[in-house]
Amino acid sequence: MKIRRIKFNNFRIYKGENEIVFEPVSGKNISIIAGKNGFGKTTFLTSLIWVFYGKMMVEVEDKYKRDIKNAGGYEKFLITLLNRDVKSTFLIDPFLPTQFSIEIEIDNLSIPSMPCNSVTIKRSFDLATETENLTVLIDNLENELTKEVGYEVFINDFILPREIAKFFFFDAEKIVTLAEAKSKAELKNLSRAYAEVLGIKKYEDLKRNLETLMVKLRRNGAKPDEEKKLEDLLLKEEELKSLVEHNLDKKQNVDEEVGTLNKQSDALQEKLIREGNGITVDELKELKEEHEQLKEVGDEIRARLKKMMDLVPLVIAGKKLLLLDGQLELEKKSNVEFNFNNEQLKSLKRAAIEKLKVLDIPESTNQDIIKIFHEVLIEKSKDDIVNQQNILLDYNPEQYREFKAVVDNIKNGFKRQFSSIVQEDKNNRLGVSRVFYKIKQAEARKDNPLAQKIREDKIKIDHRIFLLAIDKGKLDEELKNLEIQLSTNHKILSEYEKKFKLVDADRAKSLVTQQLIDKISLIIQRIKEDKKYSLQKSILLGLKKIMHKSDFVQDVKVNVHDDVMDIDLLDKDKNVIDKESLSKGEQQLYATALLKALVDESGIQFPVFIDSPLQKFDKFHSQNIIREFYPSISEQVVLFPLLEKELSEIEYDSLKENLNKVYVIDSIEGNSTFRAVAIDELFNEIKNEDYVYTS
Repeated sequence: MKIRRIKFNNFRIYKGENEIVFEPVSGKNISIIAGKNGFGKTTFLTSLIWVFYGKMMVEVEDKYKRDIKNAGGYEKFLITLLNRDVKSTFLIDPFLPTQFSIEIEIDNLSIPSMPCNSVTIKRSFDLATETENLTVLIDNLENELTKEVGYEVFINDFILPREIAKFFFFDAEKIVTLAEAKSKAELKNLSRAYAEVLGIKKYEDLKRNLETLMVKLRRNGAKPDEEKKLEDLLLKEEELKSLVEHNLDKKQNVDEEVGTLNKQSDALQEKLIREGNGITVDELKELKEEHEQLKEVGDEIRARLKKMMDLVPLVIAGKKLLLLDGQLELEKKSNVEFNFNNEQLKSLKRAAIEKLKVLDIPESTNQDIIKIFHEVLIEKSKDDIVNQQNILLDYNPEQYREFKAVVDNIKNGFKRQFSSIVQEDKNNRLGVSRVFYKIKQAEARKDNPLAQKIREDKIKIDHRIFLLAIDKGKLDEELKNLEIQLSTNHKILSEYEKKFKLVDADRAKSLVTQQLIDKISLIIQRIKEDKKYSLQKSILLGLKKIMHKSDFVQDVKVNVHDDVMDIDLLDKDKNVIDKESLSKGEQQLYATALLKALVDESGIQFPVFIDSPLQKFDKFHSQNIIREFYPSISEQVVLFPLLEKELSEIEYDSLKENLNKVYVIDSIEGNSTFRAVAIDELFNEIKNEDYVYTS
């Protein structure tokens, strides 16, 4: 299935008739529609959603639901789709044409039991008559089958179900919501989309219809006194559902306001930076505290350096220190005393004689030995007297150990420690200077009136963001309580209905219905279990292809619990990776892999339209997306990049081999038109810049 052409007529920024044609070229599935912000890229996506689904576009994205609600309803929303120049002329002359429309032609569409070459869908609205009109032509002719089933049903059932349109028309930056879903309500909404993509939704719809029938059968058996309580429970359920919906709307409004205020706060911060005064009062206070901390660290470093400096004279006098060490070693060896007095000599002589007797040596020989021994001792004693005359220091053991510790320190670690402390001191001084410069710069311009005004505005906005965060916390708490009440009331209602005695005529119907519900529940569970393995494999394969860190995600696990399907990413230790801890780029990579896996598993061949491609990706991941994702996601892919920001010239060159058509959006006096450009000339065009500026 491919889109051959799209025709705009007075749709928002596209005044008059504007047509884009996609001519099929084998092996080239990517087209580019480039333009600056505000030139109509997002409007293009809105036009596609509207032409397919009309008022049911609220079921595609919450964004459209909010837009319609903010406009005051679908009828008033339609008025906002009319080109403003045409609308203003209508106010002057009501007889002028005031119709806008979108027409789309699809080729290669396979419809069961209906051979066709093309399907043309046109949706229009006339402001004068306030009527919307939808036509569907098969090979340029009206068809009875499409009329019989209804055009809206035909589009939803045979072209693209609205529940999964978000996977084919999406903003690449906002698709990260797939990775951020964590509350039970968000997971349920996502699970419904999964169910549609995986072919489960029809079974779930059938199951819900049968459950509704069971409820009706049970209620038929309610007695008059039971009907009153039943009505009260049903009324309470409706009230709680309304409150939950209201709470969700308020929460959504808070999120939108916070998003808007964050952008304003960032813009003001940029202005402050341009004014040379880009820090807040709190940040200035933090800088001063950091300055004091760095000074304290510097004092501690210099104290250590001072201790090291005490050793420097010893290092300088290195040779003398070694001589001193040698002297101490010599004195240590001469500490053993060999000097003997006469009594000691006599005692040694007697001991020696007693030992010699044991050897049975002649007396004369003993005397000779004793004489020799005596002479040796006397000689040794004389040498020791000479040596002891060379003792200069006479260190005790404790002093000797302290000196040896100093020598060892100087020999082994002094240079390294000294260099390390000097480098620490250098780094600390640089840090002190850097922080002091920031403080000086901030204080030097604190009297700048413009900077003061900008800072005041930023403080107000930041305070508003803080208050909204508190409000959101309260809304979350209220929502949780309401959901608990709703769940409790639903259980009471369900149990109460079971007490009703079925009318005889309904008993058989109830039995058959319950059997069907049980069988369908089993089928749904089996399909989910079967699909989850192929989905796990597809997601993991997609991540391995496009993620630069190949060892980051080692496995993917799809969890199925009742009506909720959730997806876990596992690291090499089989621990679940917190998706909130992922960077925005990583979240977008995960969402991209999930999206591709869902599209592959759906088996639906439909063109994919992507706004803001590659915005959060670095150059490595961008190349992976270009090589692995865009060429394989669909037989027709249309990108809406902001050139040089969301698509660089290098990335564009990598796309060329798969490029089919390239268009740029020109803006003339606030109205946009499409212009075809040769594939090799796109970046030459933007260097001229004339094509993107309003004349």
